[in-house]
Amino acid sequence: MNKKVTIQDIADELGISRNTVSKAINNAEGIADATREKILQKAVEMGYKQFSYFSAMTSIGKTATEHHSPDYAGEIAIFTTGYLANNHFASTFLDRFHQELAQVGFSISTHRISAENMNSGTLPRTFVKERITGIVCLEVFDPDYSELICSIGLPVLFVDCPPGYSGRCVNADVLMMDNTTEITRFINLMLDRGLHRIGFIGDYDHCQSFYERYRAYRMAMMMRNVPVDEKFIIKIHNSDVDALGDALDALDEYPDAFICTNDFSAIDAMQLLAQKDRKLLSQIRFLGFDDTHESRIFYPPISSVHIHSQVMPFSALHLLMSRINEPTMDFRTIYCETDLVLRESTEF
Repeated sequence: MNKKVTIQDIADELGISRNTVSKAINNAEGIADATREKILQKAVEMGYKQFSYFSAMTSIGKTATEHHSPDYAGEIAIFTTGYLANNHFASTFLDRFHQELAQVGFSISTHRISAENMNSGTLPRTFVKERITGIVCLEVFDPDYSELICSIGLPVLFVDCPPGYSGRCVNADVLMMDNTTEITRFINLMLDRGLHRIGFIGDYDHCQSFYERYRAYRMAMMMRNVPVDEKFIIKIHNSDVDALGDALDALDEYPDAFICTNDFSAIDAMQLLAQKDRKLLSQIRFLGFDDTHESRIFYPPISSVHIHSQVMPFSALHLLMSRINEPTMDFRTIYCETDLVLRESTEF
């Protein structure tokens, strides 16, 4: 059996510190782009985790190029309902994904789905099916519109998807982050510390990842025979700060901890409570999700769940290219690991 490649192995190979390698792989700040690129390339060469897909994808890309020009395999359309520059995960993911697609001969075109497209069930005017090889959906969570995309007749990959409460959310391949393991771990840490009143903030109907985070919260509490106090579940749209403020004001007491669907809902809640009484931030623990830059510079720094947004594009490449190569295979859902990052918002 081949030895599992570790971060330390990559560091030893390059003659640099383990911490530098970890920063590059986890897309942390404080590292030069050239150094990051060198480390990621070495990870590919050594077959570190999902980076081992790269060799297989290169061969698939070469097969695809046989049907086109020697240097061009086709065009991948990105469908999105928002502006990706405003989304930490999507922008970081897409930057790396673009680089990996280019190495196997594919270009990218981005097509924003407008409210008019959504309401009328039409495709963006910029989308020309005849020149597209495959579609990747980012921030596309409307079930009916997702079904429309799946009916186009092209290979489709969803990065996250509409919530599927009773079965498959879309008839396509899906790439997800692990939304369960680290939330379960966090809840067990809190319960072991005697903190039993744990709440949840966020719209768990928004997308599959939010739903899975909510489901993990309830399941972890149930498995430890700890009842969920329903008044500590605040179901609001992530950007509706006024509704969140009203919900927090309506509470006659607060839980020991809040689990939030992402870092920004945690930041909004913490800011609102600080305006009410700064002391509340030393009484209520907050866990976000995504490990954004904002979670690290906010005070107090927010505990979060880190998404490997530099690694997930390799899994996306694997799913999309293999679907292009074998369009009739069964649909697949792949989960990429996440890591719990504890900071001051929960360390008291």
